[in-house]
Amino acid sequence: MLPHAYEMPAAILILLSGIVACFAGYRLFRLVLAIYGFILGAMLASSLMASSNTIGMIGAALLGGIVGALIMTFAYFVGIALIGAGMGTLAAHVFWSTWRSVDPPALAVILLSVAGAVGAMLLQRYVIIFSTAFSGAWTMIVGGLALSGDVTAARAAATGNVWILYPFAPLSAHRWVPYAWAALGIAGAAVQLGITAGKKRR
Repeated sequence: MLPHAYEMPAAILILLSGIVACFAGYRLFRLVLAIYGFILGAMLASSLMASSNTIGMIGAALLGGIVGALIMTFAYFVGIALIGAGMGTLAAHVFWSTWRSVDPPALAVILLSVAGAVGAMLLQRYVIIFSTAFSGAWTMIVGGLALSGDVTAARAAATGNVWILYPFAPLSAHRWVPYAWAALGIAGAAVQLGITAGKKRR
């Protein structure tokens, strides 16, 4: 987590990284892996520090972010599998929370995570395109809501709030978000398939 003074810069970073991932995730996949590795590493490392230790939290976030970015960048195939597993987990939470308003059972999360990881390895190009489009769309929404003054989103952007890792838990006031997420994800995938991922990624 980061001090509240850093909510706005964190929101801007999340919004920009979401735009890059959503619309150019396949072309810039290694960069996207590094960005999401940095965000995840920063969240995990900073959450280990006391909230009163501002310098310690910032230092831990930077160090954890760098380590996370390096791990995701160099573990390329592991990164693809993790993204597939992450998208499977996200799908389980989205559909279960939308229709039943409760967390999905652990077995459903595990099965969809495994299916996502296997699918990511078998259909790398399309899984990369769709996973980066939809994960980028989600981070765009979090960053956009935070910038618009939404308190929950701002706190999620600057702290280790579960709203980013388990996004659909506290959305009772934002029933439109799943539809916006789906629309942005589809638009991002269409842009990648038609424009940014048109040439073979090197």
